[in-house]
Amino acid sequence: MKYEASELGDRLRRHLETGILPFWQARCLDLPAGGYRTNFDAQGRDLGTQEKYLNTQCRILWGFSRFHRLYPHQPELAPIARAGFEFLLKHFWDPQHGGWYWKVRRDGSRLDDGKVVYGQSFAIYALAEYARSCGDASALEYAARTFDLLQRYCADTRYGGYYENLEPDWSVSTGGVCAGDRKGLDTHMHLMEAMTTLAEASGREIHRRKLAEVIDVIVTRMIDPVFGCGRNQFTLDFTPVPAIAIRRTWNAERKGESPAVPTDTTSYGHNVELAWLLRRAVVAAGLDLRPYAGVIRKLLDHTHDRGVDWDYGGIYRDGTASGPALVLEKEFWQHAESLVGFLEGYDLFRDPRYLKAAATIWEFVDAHMINHEVGEWRTLLDRQGHPLDAAIGNPWKVCYHTGRAMVESVSLLETIAKEEHAHG
Repeated sequence: MKYEASELGDRLRRHLETGILPFWQARCLDLPAGGYRTNFDAQGRDLGTQEKYLNTQCRILWGFSRFHRLYPHQPELAPIARAGFEFLLKHFWDPQHGGWYWKVRRDGSRLDDGKVVYGQSFAIYALAEYARSCGDASALEYAARTFDLLQRYCADTRYGGYYENLEPDWSVSTGGVCAGDRKGLDTHMHLMEAMTTLAEASGREIHRRKLAEVIDVIVTRMIDPVFGCGRNQFTLDFTPVPAIAIRRTWNAERKGESPAVPTDTTSYGHNVELAWLLRRAVVAAGLDLRPYAGVIRKLLDHTHDRGVDWDYGGIYRDGTASGPALVLEKEFWQHAESLVGFLEGYDLFRDPRYLKAAATIWEFVDAHMINHEVGEWRTLLDRQGHPLDAAIGNPWKVCYHTGRAMVESVSLLETIAKEEHAHG
């Protein structure tokens, strides 16, 4: 079966423009409380959003900022982004210690004032994108202030990387489920993602230099040197340890199968997401891409060989570095990020296996994951594609993964199609 880049790109653009974008445009504003609604049932009906998380409020702000940059002549997109920015400043910013609270109630009253670096990274990501898209200099200022706070309070000057879970005053949380004594690939990957956009928006050397440091930590300390896949969690000195469900993380709150045993698994979705984010980060940091090409290829090949379900389609959740997949469910975000990652890999290496993997993932998504009646993706399916959690939105699932996958994939496919046409 031959996969045409232009045809696949047209299908993804239609899904963005007739599905994801209008779904969230019609529903996400929480009036009159402010901020965004996140919780929608299988048919897209509002379930009420009584708690608002920093990361998902920022993800919707990022989403509509990015949509506005893609469609600058749609005037209704920028005010949706502006509403999220105003809610963040009013209710999430800590005027005493700086930084952003983790969670508030619907009306903005404080619910959890911990400083979670995962959440701080999404604040940087969203504010930098909002500044790029809508030209708001104050948003870039807050993104840079957040970056500075991370350098002051969270940077581990002994071992490298960043402390991830901190108290309201930026003191490091104690162990246990708060896991102030652990570092994880997930948080550091999203810090890299955030610093990439910040460096692009600000043009400042300090942002590029710190981005390069995060890239180095991930590549040299967090990727298995033999199998080329990402490791999960580490002690502060980057000794790999079996993963635990850490408070304030998706793994601690998600539905579905119990964690795999042994728990030192690798996430196929994270590996491919890391591959494409790493390519973008290296470019933004002003580094030579060639030394990183082998790392990117190994990340892609590990998921291609072990994580793609070539029988039923789609991509599995988790497996071990050396063995087969262990958690066979199909979750929304891995599919979104793997679609981008394999297309990025095809654009970089022109390996037809990657284009085939992307098309295989998309066919599964289109057939089983998208609720075509409302235009967004279901949260969780079994291996064959039957819904296990058919909800369209929840406190962790909004338009970030799905919308970004369409935006990035369409751009990649347009580039690929032009190059293929030029070469006959």
